[in-house]
Amino acid sequence: MNKIISALVWSAFILTTLILFPVSLLIWFLTYPFDTSRKVFHYWLLIHSGILASFLPCGRIRPEGTEKINRNISYVIISNHQSILDILVLNRIFINFKWISKIENLSVPFLGWYLRMAGYIPVERGNRESRGEMIKSAARCLRNNISIMIFPEGTRSPDGNIGFFKTGAFELALMTDKPVLPVIIDGTGRLLRKKSRIFTAGAKITFKILDPVFPGSFMTSNHDELAAAFRKIMTRELEIIRAGEQ
Repeated sequence: MNKIISALVWSAFILTTLILFPVSLLIWFLTYPFDTSRKVFHYWLLIHSGILASFLPCGRIRPEGTEKINRNISYVIISNHQSILDILVLNRIFINFKWISKIENLSVPFLGWYLRMAGYIPVERGNRESRGEMIKSAARCLRNNISIMIFPEGTRSPDGNIGFFKTGAFELALMTDKPVLPVIIDGTGRLLRKKSRIFTAGAKITFKILDPVFPGSFMTSNHDELAAAFRKIMTRELEIIRAGEQ
């Protein structure tokens, strides 16, 4: 049954993307001359993601804690990473932000085109020069009141638990004096496991926005220590969420 459902979901994804791509091109061309930050196109992609997410074989995805977001300031948004579906889930946060994406995604049809068209920020893992350019571009966005969305683990978790955090997000927060907004996702890894294309229908997805943490309340300015501290906070919250589901 899961194979049949998966075939239907992927077919819906592909057909919807093909139908909406001309609309995406039109919006991009019409807004390109005046929307230099690609804000309009970004919001269109959030709507596009919401349409795709509606085909997922799970309950309705409702973000918890959206009232904690102040739309007048920018954030370094960090999330754990269980599945490629996390992108659709996180795009339910309806604010202006730029994704930090691994450079390999630029070569993926449609996804890569959208990343370029929206002005999202690529980074080549293991390349110090690319990382430096990413930090500069992301800092510029934050100072212009555009939030940054990043997976500090850098890759999907193979077992659903939160892995080691890289330091880029916390370096950005300290550099720009912007708050870190932690987000917890659980269930996407069960719905679609890493390196699998078969959905497990009925898996529950939890999507929780935690309290923002402002640089003034950081206990340290050491990037590694901050990464470890936020990982601990998010791991504890994930454990609480899972305990409540039992």
